[in-house]
Amino acid sequence: MNNPALHKQQEIADLIERFTGRDGAHATSIGSLVLFRATQPSQPVHSVYEPALCLVAQGSKEVLLGDEAYVYDQSRYLLVSVDLPLVSQVVEASPETPYLSLRLALDPTDIGELLAEARLSEARPQPTQRGLTVSQLEPLLLDAILRLLHLLETPFDQKVMVPLVTREILYRLLIGEQGGRLRQMAMANSQAQRIVKAIEWLKQNFTQPLRIENMARIVNMSPSALHHHFKAVTAMSPLQYQKQLRLQEARRLMLGEAVDAATASYQVGYESPSQFSREYSRLFGAPPLRDIARLRQSAASA
Repeated sequence: MNNPALHKQQEIADLIERFTGRDGAHATSIGSLVLFRATQPSQPVHSVYEPALCLVAQGSKEVLLGDEAYVYDQSRYLLVSVDLPLVSQVVEASPETPYLSLRLALDPTDIGELLAEARLSEARPQPTQRGLTVSQLEPLLLDAILRLLHLLETPFDQKVMVPLVTREILYRLLIGEQGGRLRQMAMANSQAQRIVKAIEWLKQNFTQPLRIENMARIVNMSPSALHHHFKAVTAMSPLQYQKQLRLQEARRLMLGEAVDAATASYQVGYESPSQFSREYSRLFGAPPLRDIARLRQSAASA
């Protein structure tokens, strides 16, 4: 294998295989790092992604943000800069060549501190950008990710070395092609940073009736500016975002706590179970009872 990048990607794949060994998501001794393995393509999975760097060492994956599709593989990484409701699906995997990937959580506070120290803040305001993108994997970023994975082999070194290597990864992202996305999310008083605050408010209050005027006042924006920039970052309106949070939480309640559909609908803020059922079917492709039965059957046969 003469290509250095391919050699390093294979080394990353070997390390992920070593520290997983079976299908599923695997927490690691590095708290911000999660490893994934799959031996077959998956069904669509609905979840809220927090800010993270996602890298595929083997196979490929598709992520949907609203109607937008993002596919990434060994040559490209996925960068999520704000909390987003997404639908993800492993599209390339087999027992012979399993899907292997990692997710590294990104701390906005660390990004802000690095921006200040390295003086990487934008001199001029930048257009508000999507909170999700796929970008070409650069050699120096690949090097740093490989070194982070190797620290799984030496737990004694992690306390000192993980913060240093993670900081290097953040630095590579900030000076790379998509650094502007991270910079605008961490810069105080930027429009994108206000949207981050709006998202946090929605996550904490999604069961309550949504009044755009109130949320706009909380984040110090006009209602029209809030709607415009919120959609620019998340590809959906605040109301659509709230609906996704409500429906995903209702699904969790029904699946994990055996709550019936009507009770779940009220607990997440719906006043009409029939409206809840319609919107649930639209998002998940089946009414609540049928969807939960399907998920339980799938889990039992896994």
